[in-house]
Amino acid sequence: MSEYLAKRARAKQARQKRSHLRIRSRIHGTAARPRLAVHKSLRYVYAQVIDDQSGRTIAQANSGESGLMNGVEGSSSSCAAATKVGEAVAERAKEKGVETVVFDRGGSIYHGKIKAVADGAREKGLKF
Repeated sequence: MSEYLAKRARAKQARQKRSHLRIRSRIHGTAARPRLAVHKSLRYVYAQVIDDQSGRTIAQANSGESGLMNGVEGSSSSCAAATKVGEAVAERAKEKGVETVVFDRGGSIYHGKIKAVADGAREKGLKF
């Protein structure tokens, strides 16, 4: 039975990878409008603002940061944690002068934690 589950997990990862490659063929971050890339693992939620032309990360935040999770109930992979990550990356991006971004959901569906990151970033004034 575990062989079957492992095969299903690999198939899901392959589908998500293909979806992300399709998305990345259309979405590019520039200096004027960088890309807000979101990644979620089973344990943490990551977000970073990337300028693809120069190949550098402008701002980043993740739910594994110690000071970020103060006052959040639940685990570091909850929707509340994802909202905090979105707020933190938006604040850090605004400090660097970034006002508008292109949202990259990383092959995941726009639901749950991915949506929570986007809502948190919008709350702090980042425009998509």
